[in-house]
Amino acid sequence: MERRPVTLFIVVLLACLAVAYYLKTAARKPQVVYRDTGFNRNMLARLPQLSQRFFPTPWLFNTHLQLIVLGLEKAFSPALDYSHTDILTMRDGGTTSLDWVGLDTPADTPTLLVLHTITGSPKSMRGLVRDLHQQTGWRVVVCTRRGHGDLPLTAPRINTMGDTGDLREQLAVIQQRYPQSPLYAVGISAGSGLLVRYLGEEGESAPFRGAMAYCPGYNIEVAFRRARQPYNRMMARKLARTFVTANAETFRKLQSYDACASAPDLHAFHANLHEMAGYHSHADFLEASNPMVVMKRISIPLLVLNAEDDPVCVIGNVREYESLVRELPRTLLVVTRRGSHCAYFEGWRPRSWANRLIADFLLNLEKNPGLNP
Repeated sequence: MERRPVTLFIVVLLACLAVAYYLKTAARKPQVVYRDTGFNRNMLARLPQLSQRFFPTPWLFNTHLQLIVLGLEKAFSPALDYSHTDILTMRDGGTTSLDWVGLDTPADTPTLLVLHTITGSPKSMRGLVRDLHQQTGWRVVVCTRRGHGDLPLTAPRINTMGDTGDLREQLAVIQQRYPQSPLYAVGISAGSGLLVRYLGEEGESAPFRGAMAYCPGYNIEVAFRRARQPYNRMMARKLARTFVTANAETFRKLQSYDACASAPDLHAFHANLHEMAGYHSHADFLEASNPMVVMKRISIPLLVLNAEDDPVCVIGNVREYESLVRELPRTLLVVTRRGSHCAYFEGWRPRSWANRLIADFLLNLEKNPGLNP
């Protein structure tokens, strides 16, 4: 009988220690890096998530568990019935697509462009698309890049970082179809690199009212080298399988084919990608694809989200560019303690904290035009 109080005490003590560990190492308020401008102060005041603790799902707040559940969600979550797919032929004969949800909304409803991950597709993006469509009520379109999903590679060129020329052609179709619709964009992982690259190239001419970069990697000259194992090796193998060996008839004659097909990590893969991407050298590839070359020219409202425990787009990449973020008048960089890579699960029944933040940020821009003159 005397053992029961002791056992109960130990159980309670361990529970208290677990809660204390969770609160100290996981459930923390986000850090927000920004330039002190009227726009940034007003936007922060309208985003309560950024002044409160982010409580990751208690039973999977570990970096690797978050990624495992994210993978399971992508594999087994209910299918999303896209309203329509536009198959587009680019100027060089390449094939991209626009995959739509919410085509029955009024013509002046905002349109949200989703720029997918490094091997992403409309299928893998369905959880984010479903959440953002439900939470905003907007029309959502996935801008699917050449060689992704079920798209055939109809021109001998592939770039894992995307192509701003292709994005411009996709945008022209979107704007022609919905000329009255305000445009917004969200880029996820590698898609955020494409988004930032495009916004920097366009500067004040960018057609978006606001955008969100979700788990960007920043400087691709060093970011791929820093991604942690085993994810670095696993992603390199997936890239080789998806884009290189699957298109062996197209690329086998290139000198860099074998190096890309057998690349042991992401850095080695991208160090040899320039031929397949249509560039004469790796330096030319970086100059044309690295988002950080042009980021300082971004003028539209931009929300950037990274996690300290991200094993793919590591926190060291983020810290190197905090000073640049502080130069941009309408950019908020949010850094959380946990979240892993594009996971950000919260609640006992895991849901995306990040998707909720994205929707809130974009809705505030649309509902409060005075924030965004």
